[in-house]
Amino acid sequence: MSDTTAALAALDAEVVACRRCPRLVDWRERVATERRAAFADQEYWGRPLPGFGDPAARILVLGLAPAAHGGNRTGRVFTGDRSGDWLFAALWRAGLASQPTSVARDDGLELHDAYVVAAVRCAPPANKPLPAERDNCAPYLERELELLRELRVIVCLGAFAWEAALRARAALGEPIPRPRPRFGHGAELPGGRLRLLGSYHVSQQNTFTGRLTEPMLDAVFARARELAGLGAAP
Repeated sequence: MSDTTAALAALDAEVVACRRCPRLVDWRERVATERRAAFADQEYWGRPLPGFGDPAARILVLGLAPAAHGGNRTGRVFTGDRSGDWLFAALWRAGLASQPTSVARDDGLELHDAYVVAAVRCAPPANKPLPAERDNCAPYLERELELLRELRVIVCLGAFAWEAALRARAALGEPIPRPRPRFGHGAELPGGRLRLLGSYHVSQQNTFTGRLTEPMLDAVFARARELAGLGAAP
């Protein structure tokens, strides 16, 4: 096990044990107990979610928070829900994932040159974390950015992730430019080490309405590969 892998594993254990936000602890555990009827026979994860992917990743994908019956059920970020179906299919098309689906922690999925995390690690009520909950999770992202030494690009899924990435870069020594960079699909922010690249979130609200299409998402990951120095997808 490499030093990076060991350090990430230690951080993951710390994340999973986190109980900093009483509202989120109550919600994630209540959902895990009550369960959705379709998953009534399954044991929910019901804890914070660590990151997932390649310790040598050059691209980090940053989401908002786990879905109550997706990652909060399966124990892996963007796994077991339709948002994840979109994301991992796009990563697979971009040559960054070993398979196009992500349904369970033990389904054999591996990421190559990519790492996926959420800005807030617990499922929040109505998918809306409070500012204090965002701030409580911020140090985890900052430490991941430090440990993932090969990172070059952060793909921000939505405005919440864009803001979290701006704050994390600032905490690591890259001040937020003025005027403050605005999120948009395809928006880019150069940086010393880490560039930001914006994408509409892979939520059903965007994918079902056509606001985000597969070609739009594919273009984002093609650009991420270019910015990361990986070239075109194999």
